[in-house]
Amino acid sequence: MTKEEKAVIIGELSEKFAATPYFYITDTAGLTVAEVNAFRRLCFQRGLEYRIVKNTLIAKALETTGTDYTPFNDTVLKGMSGVIFSPENPKTPAKLIKDFKKEAGKDKIRFKGASIEGGLFIGEDQLAALENVKSRQEMIGDIIGLLQSPAKNVVSALQSSGGKLAGILKTLSEREG
Repeated sequence: MTKEEKAVIIGELSEKFAATPYFYITDTAGLTVAEVNAFRRLCFQRGLEYRIVKNTLIAKALETTGTDYTPFNDTVLKGMSGVIFSPENPKTPAKLIKDFKKEAGKDKIRFKGASIEGGLFIGEDQLAALENVKSRQEMIGDIIGLLQSPAKNVVSALQSSGGKLAGILKTLSEREG
């Protein structure tokens, strides 16, 4: 690979890392070519992009992002690496990896690390935590729900109290008559 080709790949990866808030790095050294193709198809079906790239090129592209990814250097960027880019949901790749491990075998694919909005997750033990990460939209929905809850309770109490009060007044007016 020439320097120009490497520069083009680094440029493309830099743009991807800058534009994609969630990415995972995996080791697929245990997969056959057919299994890698099946994994790529699964990624595509779930709206993800999967690329196998040299670790040095990944490291150089990450340096251009402005985020400190040096913790990846000693553990994540060793051996064979593939990058899963997830533009919308942080937990889709985690579920994909887990599902693929069930189907193809636990040793076939290994989760090495991930970046979720600049937060780093390193090691296989972090995969379960990543499955439960909420997307920005889910968190906003939870916050709106929490903010609406007290207002709904007040409105509900006023409506039920108003109904009770009207019922009492009606009963009293019928007794007098």
